[in-house]
Amino acid sequence: MSRAYISKILDGVKANHPGQPEFHQAVEEVLMSLEPVLARHPEYEQNAILERMVEPERVIMFRVPWVDDQGKIQVNRGYRIEMNSAIGPYKGGLRFHPTVNLSILKFLAFEQVFKNSLTTLPMGGGKGGSDFSPKGKSDNEVMRFCQSFMTELSRHIGPNTDVPAGDIGVGGREIGFLFGQYKRLRNEFTGVLTGKGIAWGGSLIRPEATGYGAVYFLQEMLKKKGQDLQGKTVSISGYGNVGTYIVEKVNELGGKVVTLGDEYGYVYDPDGIKGEKLEYMSTLWAVYRKSAKEYADKFGCQWVAGKRPWEVKVDIAMPSACENELDGASAKTLVQNGCIAVVEAANMPCTPEAVEVFHEHNVLFAPGKAANAGGVATSGLEMSQNSIRMSWTREEVDGHLHRIMKDIHEACYTAAETYGSPGNYVVGANVAGFLKVAGAMLDQGIV
Repeated sequence: MSRAYISKILDGVKANHPGQPEFHQAVEEVLMSLEPVLARHPEYEQNAILERMVEPERVIMFRVPWVDDQGKIQVNRGYRIEMNSAIGPYKGGLRFHPTVNLSILKFLAFEQVFKNSLTTLPMGGGKGGSDFSPKGKSDNEVMRFCQSFMTELSRHIGPNTDVPAGDIGVGGREIGFLFGQYKRLRNEFTGVLTGKGIAWGGSLIRPEATGYGAVYFLQEMLKKKGQDLQGKTVSISGYGNVGTYIVEKVNELGGKVVTLGDEYGYVYDPDGIKGEKLEYMSTLWAVYRKSAKEYADKFGCQWVAGKRPWEVKVDIAMPSACENELDGASAKTLVQNGCIAVVEAANMPCTPEAVEVFHEHNVLFAPGKAANAGGVATSGLEMSQNSIRMSWTREEVDGHLHRIMKDIHEACYTAAETYGSPGNYVVGANVAGFLKVAGAMLDQGIV
């Protein structure tokens, strides 16, 4: 009966949200894991929990006019998907990238609901952004865009309603401009955004959190197998904040990262990214917005154009760029090359076919909603610090982050065992995240 219920929901999503393949993929990935849960809990079907969970509580779309440095008026689209607020105010990043559309943002918002649930912090799920690209724009152009974007968004968000953060294309510079405009419009200084500067309400460890958190999750997975990172080689596909701090933490734990990349190709550095090379990498995108190829040129490394780094022989792969960047063929190559673990440090970077390959060959696989939850977890810690008007030390925040990632791992591991899929972190993450949200929705009635 539960399989028929799931099929009905999936058919409804495809009919009600046509032409949105990323959203369909995200919903199907979660719902197909829930069959054993629904079999044990008929009250979820009786109360239409899935029907309500797959439909955003609110979808906001607006135009964003702004003036470029040549005095020409440009127009972009802005979005905010407020997906589910059963366990707290909407929480999730803003993405500024030409690929942004409703399908991408609904998928991200849906994933965010379960990711935030796993952190154990009181945060609902949302996501937003624009098809604007900050790449190649001056600081003044980015500022004018952000001010126009926030002029509309400000009426829909607040510290107890919806708390956006950064994502692709939205770093410290953009958060600063957005916060300044919100403060100007609302005449209040409040924790409405996370990822803020340390001097004005930000949290230590926030830039590092997603990368550190993914490595902490990997560490726990390896421990279950009696292993650690010492001497292991790792490939990553990004080179921004997430990639930089994956490298830093992997180095600290005795491993070696040998690739970095972007949409144009990847760098192979067999000696590992460390010392001066890591310092250079850390500013390449975050400060200078330059291509990963600049790293290859500076340090005389191999640059492979038009490809992802999954053909490189490594022990561990950590896709850290964008959705569906690692497909079934790449997964087979990783398996043939002896890869023992894959950790999604981005949002849904592995296709369903790739995930199936990893499970078939007993490769440890950590889904993004669990493994890359460190960023939003630390955003939640930033919200807590804002609420009590206090700042915690670097060690305190890192300690909280490490504990949260260990707890997420344990919740996923236990849920997978309880519902008949031991060792399957996809099932574990989906089930553990779902149960908390579904329980809150039942408690709150038909809303």
